[in-house]
Amino acid sequence: MSELMRIMCVDDHLLVREGIALVLERQADIQVVSSVASGEEAVERYPEVRPDVVLMDLQLGGISGLEAIKRLRAIDPSAHIVVLTVMQGDEDIFRALQAGAIAYVLKDTLSHDLVRVVREVHAGRRALGATVAAKLTERASGPTLSAREIEVVELMSQGMRNKEVAASLGITERTAEVHVRNILTKLSVKDRTAAVSVAIRRGIIHLH
Repeated sequence: MSELMRIMCVDDHLLVREGIALVLERQADIQVVSSVASGEEAVERYPEVRPDVVLMDLQLGGISGLEAIKRLRAIDPSAHIVVLTVMQGDEDIFRALQAGAIAYVLKDTLSHDLVRVVREVHAGRRALGATVAAKLTERASGPTLSAREIEVVELMSQGMRNKEVAASLGITERTAEVHVRNILTKLSVKDRTAAVSVAIRRGIIHLH
């Protein structure tokens, strides 16, 4: 008999972890060897457990799933990480893959599709569903916000006006106005409220 695929599950909801374990362990070739509630625990346990595949949520207490992916890849550049999340924004997807995830799966995925993705990733293949791939294609076809513009949108989401944005970032009010105008253009919206709404929906910023 071939060796079992060893899986680590990282999610801050116990019921979710238990549900994933139930789905995966129905398979004769899969074993959940570690189930942890935080990115910190995942980073700590990984060298000891050495799972074949990590299932990682992005929304975690403590460090984010994105940061946990980066740290796991620093420990093991060949780590096979699958993001399993409710977050559907194209920017969330892009950042996760850029950080080192091999697959991005939405939590409303059917159980047999999750099993298929785990097997594909274990075999070294990148597994992206049609919805995820379409969002990446759409992102690639349009303008992206610069790091400074993302900072500005973050401050806009806190209700700051241009003068307050400028003071917070140590720039002139005129420069803040230019950034805001560029953001509206790039996001194809007409006002600040719509810009914040689009930025949240796409995963460019997150409300804390």
